[in-house]
Amino acid sequence: MRLTPEHSPPQEARRLFRIAGPLIAAYLAEYAMFVTTKLVVGSLGVEPLAAVGLAASLAHEGMVIMMGILSVTGVLAAQAEGAGRKQEAGHAARQGLITALILSVPLMALIWNLGSIMRLAGQDEAVAAAAEPFLHALTPFVPAMLLFTALRDFVAALSRTGPIMAITVAAVGFNWLLAEAMVHGRWGAPELGVAGAGLATSIVSWAMLAALALYIWRKPALRGYGLFRARLRFDPKIIRVIFRLGLPIGAMVGLEAGLFTAVALLSGVIGAGMLAAHQVLMAWIGIPFVIALGIAEAGMVRVAHAVGREDPAGARQAGFVALGIGAGALTLLVAAPLLLAEEMTRLFLPASAPGFDEVAALVTQIMVVAAIFQVFDGAQAIMARCLRGLRDAYVPLWIAGFCYWPLGVGGGALLAFPLGLGGAGLWIGLAAGLIVAACLLTFRFARLSGRRLAQAAERAPEAAAS
Repeated sequence: MRLTPEHSPPQEARRLFRIAGPLIAAYLAEYAMFVTTKLVVGSLGVEPLAAVGLAASLAHEGMVIMMGILSVTGVLAAQAEGAGRKQEAGHAARQGLITALILSVPLMALIWNLGSIMRLAGQDEAVAAAAEPFLHALTPFVPAMLLFTALRDFVAALSRTGPIMAITVAAVGFNWLLAEAMVHGRWGAPELGVAGAGLATSIVSWAMLAALALYIWRKPALRGYGLFRARLRFDPKIIRVIFRLGLPIGAMVGLEAGLFTAVALLSGVIGAGMLAAHQVLMAWIGIPFVIALGIAEAGMVRVAHAVGREDPAGARQAGFVALGIGAGALTLLVAAPLLLAEEMTRLFLPASAPGFDEVAALVTQIMVVAAIFQVFDGAQAIMARCLRGLRDAYVPLWIAGFCYWPLGVGGGALLAFPLGLGGAGLWIGLAAGLIVAACLLTFRFARLSGRRLAQAAERAPEAAAS
């Protein structure tokens, strides 16, 4: 039982960067796939952009909930790796693949029927109708991405994130070419409109899965884990652990995703211009968030490694190093949205498009709020995943439930409608919820990791005596 960290803070930062660097590049590339899809569709006009933007956001939120559940397999694999138990890490990954297939069924049904759900949520009939061909073509991407996520979590748990970056970066160009071809009928492809964008994403997702599976199968250093040698046998004990820890994590991710989804839906109630502005705003917010997500996933792996090797001081240090690096990086990015708001709008809509001036004015106004809260959005994501590395799931869920909805959605709706602030009010409420969540999750990690360190100190004399 170690009472001091195995590595100094600079060493821990270097180890974190070795995991986080490729993950950040991979997540930026993965996010760029959705952005390039919007860019391709945006040339069709405001209505197709609003429809595909909202539909893709809703589908992505459902996906990230399932990814949250699956992330437990990465924690289990990382703890086993930290303890030097390779076969156990491989077994956890195999159960992750089974879980991915289980989770695919309800998510595919949900995405297929999202057009009807959009209508029930009060969205414009033309927007919902325009989204349905895209959603139907997008549905096959679900099992591919969930299986890819299970394999990605396994590889990240072993601190081998380089191939994830290479595969995902290559997928961006592949997705853009396919989307251009299938949306606009270029290079001999049929002109499918918005359906072509969904089909392109589905094809690319299966190609990504095949590439990562091939890497794991052929990499000699990964053969000791037996991921593909052993039978894909259902292990109820591990599956129960995945769902016991994963369901509150998925619920927390769902509350966070629902926060942004609710703001998107409320933006649609305000009008198509505000909904289009929301898509532009989210396109920027996604960049600092996925940077934070790469750091957060690396922090989770480092915390879980320390837990596996029975190093509570190392787990505590890993979490705070991740938080410091993430908050510092996101603070440096604050200037970009303040200076480039109109330029970002032009990426999605030509200046000659009807409604461009309204959308650009809304984006410029709200970017001030977005620039402030992006730091806290990243901080709460980092702390939530570091708590995940400690297998702490239920208290963060309660924190998220309070901060994201009563403060975030409730406060934003109050400011937007009764108090008349419109879209700016929605984003002020969003910011308030995320700021409070970041503070409470940081306090939770400090308290829980400190308690584990104190318990280890109490046991140390007994262990030495024995």
